Amino acid sequence: MDEALLLYSYWRSSAAYRVRIGLNLKSLPYRMQPVHLVRDGGQQHAADYAALNPQELVPTLCHGEIVLRQSLAILEYVDEVWPQPALLPADAAGRARVRALAQLVACDIHPLNNLRVLQFFDGTWHVPQSEREDWVVHWMQTGFAALEQLLVSPATGTFCHGETPTLADCCLVPQLYNARRFAVDLSPYPTLRRIEQACLALPAFDTARPENQPDAA
Repeated sequence: MDEALLLYSYWRSSAAYRVRIGLNLKSLPYRMQPVHLVRDGGQQHAADYAALNPQELVPTLCHGEIVLRQSLAILEYVDEVWPQPALLPADAAGRARVRALAQLVACDIHPLNNLRVLQFFDGTWHVPQSEREDWVVHWMQTGFAALEQLLVSPATGTFCHGETPTLADCCLVPQLYNARRFAVDLSPYPTLRRIEQACLALPAFDTARPENQPDAA
């Protein structure tokens, strides 16, 4: 399948960051369409984009006429269409472990500190900034503590699972980027930091960094 890939992305979105990493690991060329989540009241709410992605979230990946939403679904699609290098292990137990690690981040940590949650706290409930930040830090620390414990395992290698990056690493690195934005103390999580360092040494991860995106502001 040689149809062009078009990624709707925002430079600081950790969900879009995951997909950029995955595409880079596969060495897949793609065109970027920035969607600024704050400017103009949030460009994700514009009618044309909402028609493409009714959740009004990024990322969205278009592969020819196929429109894909949700970062983990996008990454699994990419892994099935372009199997090498694999983002999921060959064995069922390994795939289950990698999916569990990825979902811990993408389903349990990230949604609780996502932009729309914080905007709701601010604009609707008028929660003070200090309390919003306490909320973010609490849920990140809770998730990271569990993730650190799970990664202290013989199945963990240089990366979250073995010696090659997987779906789990695509999720971990962006979440640690978010944590630093909120000044979360990462010293209690040496395994997470070690894996992050190994990931960021790879061009696929480095190129995907938020500060390296064309729409970085």
